[in-house]
Amino acid sequence: MRISARTQYALGAMLALAVADGPVRSERIAASQDIPRRFCDNILLQLRRAGLIHSQRGPDGGYWLARPAEAIALADVIRVTEGVEPAARPFPKAAAPLAHIWDELRDHEDRLLGAITLADVVAER
Repeated sequence: MRISARTQYALGAMLALAVADGPVRSERIAASQDIPRRFCDNILLQLRRAGLIHSQRGPDGGYWLARPAEAIALADVIRVTEGVEPAARPFPKAAAPLAHIWDELRDHEDRLLGAITLADVVAER
């Protein structure tokens, strides 16, 4: 599995929100996670549209998690930024048994990343 910089940044932003006591401004998220500011704004917009975070404008505004950190799995964030990986194209002839192995690998990744929440990661710090 490849994890893009966008996904790494999104996970960092979500973890920054998971440890926050209230709304966090995008500038603070970008600075604390070493995310280029405009890129951070785009990622936050994508996460908001997916329903993982909420936002509010104004002096007391910022971003916060839409659900408790215990209810947001790493897989939820990865699906937003990476999308759902399509099935591998069919393997020809002698390599055909690899299709089953690839399916099992994808299922294992999904189960593992679906079982680890933002709260689990925060607890490990």
